Amino acid sequence: MSESIKNRYEFVYLFDVENGNPNGDPDAGNMPRVDPETNHGLVTDVCIKRKIRNFAELAKGGTPPYEIYVKEKAVLNNENERAYLNNPTIERPAAKKLPKKEEDARRITRWMCDNFFDIRTFGAVMTTEVNCGQVRGPVQINFARSVEPILPIEVSITRMAVTNERDAEKERTIGRKHIVPYALYRAEGYISAKLAEQTGFSEDDLKLLWDALVNMFDHDHSAARGKMNSRGLYVFKHDSVLGNAPAHKLFDLVKVERVNGAAGVARAFDDFVVKLDESALPEGVAIDEKV
Repeated sequence: MSESIKNRYEFVYLFDVENGNPNGDPDAGNMPRVDPETNHGLVTDVCIKRKIRNFAELAKGGTPPYEIYVKEKAVLNNENERAYLNNPTIERPAAKKLPKKEEDARRITRWMCDNFFDIRTFGAVMTTEVNCGQVRGPVQINFARSVEPILPIEVSITRMAVTNERDAEKERTIGRKHIVPYALYRAEGYISAKLAEQTGFSEDDLKLLWDALVNMFDHDHSAARGKMNSRGLYVFKHDSVLGNAPAHKLFDLVKVERVNGAAGVARAFDDFVVKLDESALPEGVAIDEKV
């Protein structure tokens, strides 16, 4: 493993959806998530992290040190068990307990960090029956919010085939799906170099994270999600571990506005313009545009 990162980062991430559902709410019939007070669309941090994990697994083949801990049908106790099997000199603790020796407990947690990309990146609570401790991840992402209010549409769909022979005489079965005709979403994220020291999040891991944010939608297409694309990734790099400016002041430098103040309903990314005020960058902070 390479050394952990030595710089703090923040980033602004823009992506859009056309005729799709970027993140359905299972408690609302899988309707696109919406802020009920403003009607702005929402995409959870969990949804974004899922796509990053999926891309990392595709890109690196899911082998150490780029295994994925939180994945479909994973049995976490079995994954935790591997840390003890690969450290046979450590005395096995009772269920739900860490090893009594602090050094042994750190070795168990370190093994998990060294082998799983998403633990190094986002952290994990591994205090199950087979306890491997817990770590705070250096990378945290806020909920994405649409730049403008959205109006989800419920669309009727038909299926000519039937499941059971008794339904063969029916002309079709009818279902429904929910779409957002168009929306541009903005998410903001943070990367702590100090927390990276604890998990081992490295420059190689950072590069994989950027690659995932740029390319993950190209490997996540489905009928439900429609057309989704990464539209902008603006990375603020501090020249120190602790940082040189508050995150909110950096986020404020990236503004998304309608082209020429146009009104009406936006239906494409070209209806927006992204303005970046590089002249107001604080000393010790550089910006890199990756999309």
